[in-house]
Amino acid sequence: MVATSRKPHGPGLAPIPDRPLPGTPRELFDSLPPLPGLRAEIIDGRLIVSPVGTPEHARAAMRLFRAFIPIMDERGWEGFSGNVDVCIDGSRDPLEPDFVIAPFDCPRWGERELFSSGLVLVAEVVSKGSTEDDRGKKPEIYARGGVPVFLLVDPLTRPASVTVHSDPKEGRYQVTSTVPFGREILIPHPIGCTLDTSVFEEVV
Repeated sequence: MVATSRKPHGPGLAPIPDRPLPGTPRELFDSLPPLPGLRAEIIDGRLIVSPVGTPEHARAAMRLFRAFIPIMDERGWEGFSGNVDVCIDGSRDPLEPDFVIAPFDCPRWGERELFSSGLVLVAEVVSKGSTEDDRGKKPEIYARGGVPVFLLVDPLTRPASVTVHSDPKEGRYQVTSTVPFGREILIPHPIGCTLDTSVFEEVV
């Protein structure tokens, strides 16, 4: 969703001496002030500002976090739920996934953004305002960025489903599998475990 302001329009953007106006979506993103309660991402050249998800949306992301805690503890990985940005290698476009697994020493772009090629897994929870981007755009974006595994929790399909994309090559995931909520699904290398998707049944 592209956000529009509900406040009266104030002064337009004006150049600051010795500081040109942003000329690209990335430059505009970098010039944004903190936006509490909002998520800013660049998807296919569009700067998109959208509200954070509902409690049900956040609950699904946290169920993922809890499910992966044993393997993260075993391998020294870290999990983040909606509180870090990912910088896509190559384009440098920023995204803010709902859940990320990364090694402790994952390379960064600046202070906040983790490089996509250094991640272990990225997950998105589909909401009404993000269906087209989550289902159609982000698998290709994350594959181009070298994310080994992209997991999509989709409570809006009928039946609700979980899809795992893996083995990124030449900008596309080569392997995709989908199961309805309630079934187990394999989370392949570099994780190599089975996820019981029944954890999502009571949160949607």
